[in-house]
Amino acid sequence: MESDRRAPRDRVDGLLLLNKPTGMSSNRALQITKRLLNAQKAGHTGSLDPLATGVLPICFGQATKFAQFLLDTDKQYQVTIKLGVRTTTSDSEGEVISEKPVPELSEEQLEQSLDYFRGETDQTPSMFSALKYQGKPLYYYARQGLIVPRPTRKITVWSLKLDAFNKDEVTLSLHCSKGTYVRTIVDDWGERLGCGAHVTALHRTSVGNFSESVMLTLSDLEDQSQSGVSLLPHLLPVDSLVGHFPLIELTDNQSTAMRYGQVVELSHMSDQEYVRLYDTEGFLGVGQLKESTLVARRLMSKAP
Repeated sequence: MESDRRAPRDRVDGLLLLNKPTGMSSNRALQITKRLLNAQKAGHTGSLDPLATGVLPICFGQATKFAQFLLDTDKQYQVTIKLGVRTTTSDSEGEVISEKPVPELSEEQLEQSLDYFRGETDQTPSMFSALKYQGKPLYYYARQGLIVPRPTRKITVWSLKLDAFNKDEVTLSLHCSKGTYVRTIVDDWGERLGCGAHVTALHRTSVGNFSESVMLTLSDLEDQSQSGVSLLPHLLPVDSLVGHFPLIELTDNQSTAMRYGQVVELSHMSDQEYVRLYDTEGFLGVGQLKESTLVARRLMSKAP
């Protein structure tokens, strides 16, 4: 019997901004997109809850080397909240813990209550999250009814706006730092209001400099793929992942030195945590500049 032979995967490099559909895990959305592009290698830059929709950056090929730099950037969301009901997961997919009447609240009172969450605060991640404890995600323990230690983390909420308010339903928009759990903010807010609350819809509108205006849906990709239309033109270049870093152009000798693991002296440059590097062939990678010394941190592989 002949063995099952799969078609060889293509070398695909770049970034695609997917509008993740609700009800699907980020990994499932990633695998479908990877199959549609017949790509060898792919990864995303930070998962969304299955309930959530919106911007899910998917990196292909060499772009996966630079995914961490986008993972570390700020995020923006719009969230719809049900007041008066608290759940185990802080969203509508969990079991109801408590139901309480919603107090008579004015828009001004709601705004004032949100002040607590604006700026820099300490947040304790939800037990229903993918953070690891002793090698397993927290939700593994939560599903067994266990509670394990979770260190607080510093988060920053630069903007938290009340977009709509109708009795027990509220819509907020927020701009926050990496690692912020919107569900946890909502659950904590509900407790401060004295009635409980949970997320009924969550939409990520931006990741770093990438907004939802350039997103593609899975149905868009599937329709084009079935029609024989190439999906490659939808990919953003690899260096778009680090477009927020200062730019340095290197000579060919300098770029060769960096590829051989050597440092480059740039006496005219000030310290930079990260810089994006280019030579005569294009994007070279990311470096770090300290005390006039440039060190490579992530470099593109040479084309075969």
